Amino acid sequence: MNKRNRTVISIFFLIGIIAYAGTAFSQELVVYSARKEHLIKPVFNRYTKETGVKIKYITDKAPVLLQRIKAEGKNTPADLLITVDAGNLWHAAKEHVLQPVDSEVLAANIPSHLRDPDNRWFGLSIRARTIVYSTDRVKAGELATYEDLANPDWKDRLVLRTSKKVYNQSLVAMLIKEHGETRTSEILRGWVNNLAAPPFSNDTKTMEAIIAGQGDVGIVNTYYFGRLTKKDPTIPIALYWPNQSTGGVHVNVSGAGIVAASRNKPQAVAFLEWLSTESAQQIFADVNMEYPVNPNVPVNPTVASWGSFKQNQINLANAGENQATAIQLMDRAGYN
Repeated sequence: MNKRNRTVISIFFLIGIIAYAGTAFSQELVVYSARKEHLIKPVFNRYTKETGVKIKYITDKAPVLLQRIKAEGKNTPADLLITVDAGNLWHAAKEHVLQPVDSEVLAANIPSHLRDPDNRWFGLSIRARTIVYSTDRVKAGELATYEDLANPDWKDRLVLRTSKKVYNQSLVAMLIKEHGETRTSEILRGWVNNLAAPPFSNDTKTMEAIIAGQGDVGIVNTYYFGRLTKKDPTIPIALYWPNQSTGGVHVNVSGAGIVAASRNKPQAVAFLEWLSTESAQQIFADVNMEYPVNPNVPVNPTVASWGSFKQNQINLANAGENQATAIQLMDRAGYN
């Protein structure tokens, strides 16, 4: 074999190695997730089973993952970031951690108010932050809106989760978008004046306070209600869907975006698109008793039993854009 032939063979051999390496690399994705392992692992397992693509993942709190991606820069192994709350997703996009995705599939499967206007993040499951009340001491007809809970009728009857949690910050941020700062400040002062106890550390303790008689009404994420009533269906609390004649129930999302430095964008987009389809949506939502973001996917029967509602259509990017102002207004109102 002459030197020229050996050179040609070597070139083709190298091309083959590179092609194989590229193929092998494309068969694996890396996901950083603020959604807990037991909530995402079933989804990853299904995708691997359907496509053969393996998914490596790490889980941590959203701020930790965001700082990790920023610190890793162009060398980050992450292809996707999954996190909870639109405020966190908005912050990741603002920090240039996420890149835009032009996808007809995502546009068709995910309503516009549940995704970033610039297509950098997409909601994947819906959690409503709604009113919960004591069925022993409150009649549903007494309830109306989030704003109404600031009225003197609810003096010493309202219980809330701390303002330090992003879920309440996002709720207030959306109220700012809807009502402006002045009216939102009035609502917050009314809530604080009506508190039956200091704010609780989480939604479960908020509901337990209502059950124990410390308060009559509160605001919680629906899946916390689902977890509590799953343990004991006889507990005397129920959900109420407020603002049905006005803007609708405040909703938020768990969602995801493609990391700006991803080296597997086509494969990452394919996975993100799959997450919006029926087979993935039912797992992603059901495992945490949430609502599918894709309106064509049936709601889990247990979740559906809580009743249907009109959701607020204001784009959830406002949960991030107004978050800093929301925190300031809550501080001024004495909402701790």
